[in-house]
Amino acid sequence: MSRSARMAILGGTFDPIHNGHLAVAEEVRSKLGMDEIVIIPAGRPRLKQDHYVTPASHRLAMVELAVKDHAVFRVSTVEIDSPGPTCTVDTLETIRRQQNSSVDIYFLLGSDALRDLPRWKKPRRLLELCYLVVFSRPGSPLPPLEGLETFVPGISTRAIQIEVPQVDISATDIRLRVARREPITGMVPAAVERYIHEHGLYRDLDSRG
Repeated sequence: MSRSARMAILGGTFDPIHNGHLAVAEEVRSKLGMDEIVIIPAGRPRLKQDHYVTPASHRLAMVELAVKDHAVFRVSTVEIDSPGPTCTVDTLETIRRQQNSSVDIYFLLGSDALRDLPRWKKPRRLLELCYLVVFSRPGSPLPPLEGLETFVPGISTRAIQIEVPQVDISATDIRLRVARREPITGMVPAAVERYIHEHGLYRDLDSRG
C-alpha cells in the first residue's frame, strides 16, 4: 500500500530568506521524506503588526531567487494575496481546500516559536489540518510537548520533533549588517545577496527607528 504524499510548509516573514531557512527545509525533506516543500512568505503577519516589514514584493522576489534551483521547493503567494493580516490556520484552510485529501500537510515550526502556539488563532483547528514538525533552534532546544497539552490538547500526537543543523543566522542580524555596510556573504544565497544590494534594501534601518 502506497503512502500518502507529504507536503511540508515553511512560512515566515523572510525579511530576508537566508541559508538557515533553506538548511531546515532540506533537512526536513531528507529526514521525513517530503515530496514537496512549500515556502509561504507572509503578507502582513498578525503578530508583527507593530514592526516594519519590507514590502511583500521584495520578500517574494528574494524567496523565488533562493529556491529556484531546488527541484522539490515551490513558492506560494497565498498569504501575500490575502487582504489584511494573515493567520496560519486560515492559510492552512485554504491549502487544505486546494489539495487532494490524500495529501498529508506538515507545518514547520521552530522550537522557540512553539511556546506562542496557544496565542495563535484556533490552535486546535490547526492540529486538525496538519502535523507540526518542530525543529530545534540555536539556544532553544526541543521542549517537552506535554506541557502544552493543557492549552492545545492533542499536540503530543500531532507534533514531530526533529533535530536540524544549527545554522546560527538570523534575518535581524542580516538587516543590521547591511545597514552597517558589513558583508553577508554565506548568510544568504548569492542571488539574494545581489538582490538586496541592487535594490538598496535594509540600508536605512536606523532612520525607521
